Amino acid sequence: FKTKMTSPVSMCMWTLIKFPVLVCPALYPSAYRIKTGTHSRLNPTFQRSQKDVDLLFEILLAGTQIDSGEHRLFVLDEELASLRQVKKLEVICEDVLPKTLSEVRHVVDLLSHRNVPLHWDDYQRTVLTLVYISHTVARLDSELSQQAWGTVLIQLFNALHKDLTIN
Repeated sequence: FKTKMTSPVSMCMWTLIKFPVLVCPALYPSAYRIKTGTHSRLNPTFQRSQKDVDLLFEILLAGTQIDSGEHRLFVLDEELASLRQVKKLEVICEDVLPKTLSEVRHVVDLLSHRNVPLHWDDYQRTVLTLVYISHTVARLDSELSQQAWGTVLIQLFNALHKDLTIN
């Protein structure tokens, strides 16, 4: 017995029955795109070892700035800025992290509906997004803009906290 499935709904239902896989949308879809003309790679990550974690902590302590126009990351310490590993961090901050309030709200929305812990790469990007938002809030002049970004910062923190408590 063969049935002709022409409607998208029947095709989708058949696919779900035949291949019962839950597909979650990517939190950071730009991490899976290769940009032409850049040195970025597919799914770039910064922290792979304790040494990388220590380096990130050192970079944040030394100071960073994010250019408001191009959203470029600048590491203030010249010695740290010259390290190869910092280039990966720059790619993540410039090409992967959400830059607008609506993009961050979208990430918060996706996080709030998750029932499984984040993969390490997405967890790392979410923490870096918190750092990015903190920089953004600090340089805003408008109280209304500060309030909007501050609210999304708290929502993202709460979503990340929820992720840490998922069994």
